[in-house]
Amino acid sequence: MTATPAAPSRAAEILGRPVQLNGLTVPNRIAMAPMTRMFSPGGIPGADVVSYYARRAAAGVGLIVTEGTYVGHESAGQSDRVPRFHGEEQLAGWAKVAEAVHAAGGTIVPQLWHIGMVREQGDPPFPQAPAVGPSGLRVDGTEGTGKAMTRRDLDDVIGAFAEAAAAAERIGFDGVEIHGAHGYLIDQFLWAGTNRRTDAYGGDPVARTKFAAEIVAAVRETVSPEFPVLFRYSQWKQDAYDARLAETPEELEAILTPIAAAGVDAFHASTRRYWLPEFDGSDLNLAGWTKKLTGRPVVSVGSVGLDGDFIKGFQGEGSPVKGIDELLDRLERDEFDLVAVGRALLQDPQWAAKVLSGRFDELKPFDAAALRTLS
Repeated sequence: MTATPAAPSRAAEILGRPVQLNGLTVPNRIAMAPMTRMFSPGGIPGADVVSYYARRAAAGVGLIVTEGTYVGHESAGQSDRVPRFHGEEQLAGWAKVAEAVHAAGGTIVPQLWHIGMVREQGDPPFPQAPAVGPSGLRVDGTEGTGKAMTRRDLDDVIGAFAEAAAAAERIGFDGVEIHGAHGYLIDQFLWAGTNRRTDAYGGDPVARTKFAAEIVAAVRETVSPEFPVLFRYSQWKQDAYDARLAETPEELEAILTPIAAAGVDAFHASTRRYWLPEFDGSDLNLAGWTKKLTGRPVVSVGSVGLDGDFIKGFQGEGSPVKGIDELLDRLERDEFDLVAVGRALLQDPQWAAKVLSGRFDELKPFDAAALRTLS
C-alpha cells in the first residue's frame, strides 16, 4: 500500500509543525525511536555512532531518542557493546553525539535504561553484579539468578537515574527519556506479573508506580525546571507480547497519574502497531489514551511506514512499505503529538526528508540486513 496522491503536501503540513516539550521546541513531529544497536565497544559511542545519529538529524528528524543507554549501576546492563551513560570516556562520546545532532539541526535525548531481571549472572559489562528486580522474578514468572531489591538497592538505582539525567544536561542534551517499558526494571515494578512485593512498592496499581514515580521525581529535582523529562512505557513485554499493565482506561489512569505528577513532561507510549485500538469502544491507541488521561504531550510508535511487525525483523524477515495516511489523520486530530519511527528510519537515514518532501516513491522496504550495520 502506498500513500495517496494528496499525501505529499499534507504530510509536510502535519508532520512539519513544531511542538513544545517543556522548554524544548522540537522542529517537527518526527522522532527517531530508540533502537539498541550494540556498536559501542566498552560502552563508548564512537565516531560511527556520532555519524549515525547526525545523518538522521540532517535529514529532518526533529527529535532523536537514542538507543537505550545503561545508567551507572553495575546491574543495569548485559552487554559491553551497548553504550553507557556514565564514565568519563562514555560521556565524552555522548557529548560529541549531541553536538553533531545540534549542528545538523536536530534535538536529542538519551534513553536511560536499567534492564533489571533480564540480566543473566555473569553478563558483561560487570560480570559480578547480580540481577535485581522487585521480587527476583523474570517476566515469565520464574526465579532468576538475581534478587529482590532492598531499600538500599532502590536508592542506588534512583540515584543512578538522577546522576545520568544531570550528566545529560551538563554535556548538552535537550532532555532525557526514562525507559519504563518492555519488561525491563521499571516496568517490572509496574506490572503485577513481576512485582509481588508486600511493602510500599507492591500491591495495587498505584503502589506499583511508586518506584517509577520516585525515579522521575529524583530526575526532575536534579535537572533544570525547563529540561524535558520523557517517560516511555508499554503494555507488552519482551517475550510476553500479550501482557498488559491495564485492562481498562481507569486502570491506566491509576498508573499514569502518579508518574505524571512526579514530573513527566511527555510520555512515549510504546506499541507494536500504532493503528490498533487499545481498549474496546474507542479507536484511540495507547498514545491517544495517554494524552486523554494525563493531558501531557505524547509520542506514538509502532511499525510506522512499514507493513509488518518489528519482531520479525529480528527473525530475518523484511517488511514492505506502508502508507502513512492513517498516521496523518491521527496527528491532525491531535490524538498524539509526535510519532517515533524505528525500522523505516534505521533502514533509510533519509526517511524523514523523503516523507516531508512528498517523495513517497523513494521509500524503501525494510531489509533485516540493516540491523547488522550502522549506516
